[in-house]
Amino acid sequence: MIQFHEKTWETAEVPKEAMKARICMPTARGFKKKAFYCAQYEAQDVLFDVDDVDLIHLEPGRGYKFKEAWQRRLLFRDVTRKLIYANPGLHKVRLTQEYDLFLVMCQMEHDFLNISAIEGWQDHCRTSVCWIQELWAARIPLCKYWIHSLLRRFDHVFVSTRGSVAALSEAIGQPCRWLPDAVDTLRFSPYPNPPARVIDVYSIGRRREEIHRALLEAARRKEIFYVYDTFGGSMSDVLNYREHRDFFSNMAKRSRFFVVAPAKAGIPDETGGQVEVGARYYEGAAAGTVMIGHAPEGEAFRELFPWQDAVISLQADGSDVIKTLSSLGAEPERISAISRRNAAEALLRHDWIYRWKEILKVAGIEPLPRMKLREQRLRHLAELSNAC
Repeated sequence: MIQFHEKTWETAEVPKEAMKARICMPTARGFKKKAFYCAQYEAQDVLFDVDDVDLIHLEPGRGYKFKEAWQRRLLFRDVTRKLIYANPGLHKVRLTQEYDLFLVMCQMEHDFLNISAIEGWQDHCRTSVCWIQELWAARIPLCKYWIHSLLRRFDHVFVSTRGSVAALSEAIGQPCRWLPDAVDTLRFSPYPNPPARVIDVYSIGRRREEIHRALLEAARRKEIFYVYDTFGGSMSDVLNYREHRDFFSNMAKRSRFFVVAPAKAGIPDETGGQVEVGARYYEGAAAGTVMIGHAPEGEAFRELFPWQDAVISLQADGSDVIKTLSSLGAEPERISAISRRNAAEALLRHDWIYRWKEILKVAGIEPLPRMKLREQRLRHLAELSNAC
């Protein structure tokens, strides 16, 4: 196998430790261990690497779990509109320096409670951003007692579920922006030296049971090597989020086919029928897999993944899974082209760095040289993937 070597990328002329932080960003990584938070912590790490960030590690106090659970239950019935500002039992943090940006990432609406632990952030931060990664339009009316007053405290609000932008903008009385999810493509990319793809099919997270059963039957017949979740998936706790993302990425970049489906597929009670692009598409593409399953309907997916064969469609009942795998297996050149194209496009479009760059642009903050260096590295890897 030809061995490609990356260029040496200098990080910065001035040591990061010597710089004064200009971004204040709280994180709950010390106590919120569910697997679905891992991508958020990964995103925070990427920004920490390319900018001067004070990562504020929130810590739970005595009784936090009990207080937070009850507060979440009562939040949607709080006609006083004050409960959202009550600290759910986290140790208080008081800012002591000035920042250009206060930046909050919330996986979903109940994560807003964490904001109350940071005292005085409006007085010490020139501008502020809240990025909500998952908020379904059908749930916004349930938050009517507090979502307006809370999010109006932020200068800019981003949401990753495109179908929620209009409803959220109306609810809070100010424009919100769509900002898609992403992935650490440097972690997930198989380049510069792609490993052997020894796993035939990899499935992680939510899945369509009909397709899963068809793949299971093929595995039992010893026709394929199929790797899939046998535990609670994203609702399970992880021991170490970095190790979890490393494990996931290492499995994905060694897989030929990767099963994908729209975000929260099969849970209409939660989504209200809203169709969104889930994280698996970014991760599967970045790992250079051939994604099989279902592409979300709508403009969002076509805008984010506009290239040929981004997803190979399957019947929802799983009746054509094995036939599709066999057909693709007979076209090794096509599989190779899909793999290289997916990896290259992800490097150029879907790294977390591009999302952070957009946030800084809206906030009126110039990127630091380290951000530009990462972009150069991404472009270099994309060139390598196309050259293989």
